[in-house]
Amino acid sequence: MDEYLRMHKNKKKGFKTKSNEVSKNKILSKYLTKFMLAIIFFLASIIYTNVSDKNLLLYKEYVLTESLPFTKIKGWYEDLFGEVLPKNDNTQTVFDGKLVYKEISDYEYGERLTISSKSLVNSLASGVVVFSGEKEGYGNTVIIQGIDGADIWYGNLENVSINLYDYIEANTVIGNVVDEYLYLVIKKDNEYIKYEDYQN
Repeated sequence: MDEYLRMHKNKKKGFKTKSNEVSKNKILSKYLTKFMLAIIFFLASIIYTNVSDKNLLLYKEYVLTESLPFTKIKGWYEDLFGEVLPKNDNTQTVFDGKLVYKEISDYEYGERLTISSKSLVNSLASGVVVFSGEKEGYGNTVIIQGIDGADIWYGNLENVSINLYDYIEANTVIGNVVDEYLYLVIKKDNEYIKYEDYQN
């Protein structure tokens, strides 16, 4: 009887070990597959952009500025490998997640906030800087793709303290307004959202 129990225990141990190995192999296979897909995408991108200058322009326009979800890729990468982008140590935080304004009114796709002249503007959410430059009707504009999936435009800025593709934390100083107006556009899932609704 003792012999039977010993054999039965050994079989259970063997089954657990085999089950753990299968589980580890599945996880390893999953990560290896993701890694191989990333390499294939990278190599395909290189080949595509080297075929012609037109392809390079199309790639820059549609992949790098439109459809590539930087924040999702960053989140996935950090889950697997840790920090992907260094934190910007030259920034400081102001306010407490909310912009202080005197008046707010509709303006084109977003809103115009009347604030104190030359006020510092802080980011509403953590995210990646996906655009920095002139936008018609908005002046010097910074667009940050937030980790919540919202693209937030900050227009009418000067002395911009962040760079394209920087990852920044919420409340990081972006720059200051040129005069007393900040143009703010919040877009999520192809819909424009009011500032007050976004805060709730």
